[in-house]
Amino acid sequence: MAIEGAPTSSEYISHHLTNWTVGHGFWTWHIDTLLVSGAVGLFAFIGMALIARQATAGVPPAWQNLVEMVTGFVDQQVRDTFHGESKLITPLAITIFVWVFLMNAVDLVPVDFLPQVSTRIGVEHFKFVPTTDPNLTFGMSLTVFVLMMSYNLRYKGVGGWLHEVFTVPFGPWLFPLNVLFRLIEDIAKPISLALRLFGNMYAGEMVFILISLLGVFQLPLALPWALFHILIITLQAFVFMMLTIVYMAMATETHG
Repeated sequence: MAIEGAPTSSEYISHHLTNWTVGHGFWTWHIDTLLVSGAVGLFAFIGMALIARQATAGVPPAWQNLVEMVTGFVDQQVRDTFHGESKLITPLAITIFVWVFLMNAVDLVPVDFLPQVSTRIGVEHFKFVPTTDPNLTFGMSLTVFVLMMSYNLRYKGVGGWLHEVFTVPFGPWLFPLNVLFRLIEDIAKPISLALRLFGNMYAGEMVFILISLLGVFQLPLALPWALFHILIITLQAFVFMMLTIVYMAMATETHG
């Protein structure tokens, strides 16, 4: 870690968890989050496009097998959960799963390696795991929320959606309670979606940082945690994807 002097434990942790920012207040841009998430997304897009272009009906190479396994698995989850008619849901689910998984996987890079690289090129703070930034997770969850609301209107119409808001679940005579419960339900969806991903990945990154403070004694803990963290990053990508599918399915369901 290229910081002058010997940093204290709190300074070391703070350095690793501080974003590279531009601007002030509400209009603060987290440049590291934008760069890494964009680069990871571009890598996934180009990589899967190249694999699809070189796909063969004969004996498939390993990468084609992996992509087919992932897309087939995600497509089956969509078929089992989403029963409406939409060509968007499966591509959306695949994009979410692959993108979130790859952003989470950056957490497996040794915690001191990338900060050393950024410091040497003149960037003091660079937080490399985008999903440890709540701005990104909330941005993704709000996008899902907008899609969910648009599907509500598309499948139910304005009148049908308003009827559902005012009459479900207690009937028209208790419409204030129905509206209150609907507001709580809809607001809770993007908040829980964002905080679940952020909280799990932030905690995982914090554990890696704390282990790195052990110096020469970190290997016996770092390797098992890294292996366990592979399960975490995969599970969090799966949960974010599945909740998105469920929310979209709920938006297409009508209540009599």
